[in-house]
Amino acid sequence: MMFGAALLFALLPAATVPPTAPQPMPAAPAAPVLQQMLTWTPGEVRCDGIGVESPGMLRPLAEMTRRKAGQVESIAYRFAIDGTGRTRSIARDAGEMSGSGEDIGPALAASRFPAGTPRDNCSIDYAPKIEAIGSAPIADLAAYSIFPTGTRLPKEGWDRFAALGNCREKPRPAPLLRAHPDFAKLEATPGVRAWSLVAYDTDAKGRPTGVRVAHGTGNGELDAAAIKAVRKSRFTGGARSGCLYPYWRAAGTIAAPERPDEVQLRPANATCPTKVEWTTRPATHYPAAYRKRAIEGWAVVSFDTAPQGEIRNVKIIAAQPSADFGRQAIGIVRSGRVVPSAQGASGCVEAVKFMMPVRDQAADDAEPVTG
Repeated sequence: MMFGAALLFALLPAATVPPTAPQPMPAAPAAPVLQQMLTWTPGEVRCDGIGVESPGMLRPLAEMTRRKAGQVESIAYRFAIDGTGRTRSIARDAGEMSGSGEDIGPALAASRFPAGTPRDNCSIDYAPKIEAIGSAPIADLAAYSIFPTGTRLPKEGWDRFAALGNCREKPRPAPLLRAHPDFAKLEATPGVRAWSLVAYDTDAKGRPTGVRVAHGTGNGELDAAAIKAVRKSRFTGGARSGCLYPYWRAAGTIAAPERPDEVQLRPANATCPTKVEWTTRPATHYPAAYRKRAIEGWAVVSFDTAPQGEIRNVKIIAAQPSADFGRQAIGIVRSGRVVPSAQGASGCVEAVKFMMPVRDQAADDAEPVTG
């Protein structure tokens, strides 16, 4: 019987065992997207289809980005030029609204054209350029180190222009006396923050030697004052080389264009009182990018009120020198509340003014450059 059972099993077909499927290789971790420098190049200015000379066109500040070339689109602006050569009615075209290019509008507002006949229907495109930190212009890296927009300059950037000498080695020299220029006596450039990045060495007693301007905006008055200030400074740490320190002068204020009387812009069928009574006054927040360039502006908005005092239906009537002030004004007015009423009101008109504060120019000194 045992033999027969063995024979029976021998005659049965062998069980088919499926081959083991090859296991997929684990995906390699994605390489981190490195910070790169994004700059904007102004294109040709055209008004009513005709090219216009633009010797006073300012270049927007550089930015840091993790996007790659081809992932950032050009940005188009529309604007007008008044008889003095000042830009106004600045508005960004629809399209690439990712948050890049926040200084383009302010740079255009601070740009100047030759005085003459006013021009309308002007346009300009700003082309993006993305470069690795290792190949970006030194001047852009130095400027970004002083005025970063968002993230700090990566170490690779510091190494491009601040790697000479041993001043960055720890323990770093500390200032015993940090002299500053008298900023109030330095002429400010309207809409432009002038800066001087001063390089120097120190002797065994911590006295600066070989003081010179390494990079800057070419403001001779500021350069001379910055060199003088560094020579008066004193430091710890003994002999050092390749030290850097920035000084910058705040931009001169560009006053807002003339503002119309908001009463003249009041709708004919308005039921709102001429003077709005606020229980909670709107909190004014200056558009940060325009504040950096000290550009003043205004916006006139209309709105309705609910019986409970809430603000509704806020619309821009007019804004100068840029539509950005209008967008800012909408959020500001919405933050307020008016005195409650039986039926609410419609056709309220309010002007929101953006004015630079009077400040002590000595507070405009920048922090030390550190890598």
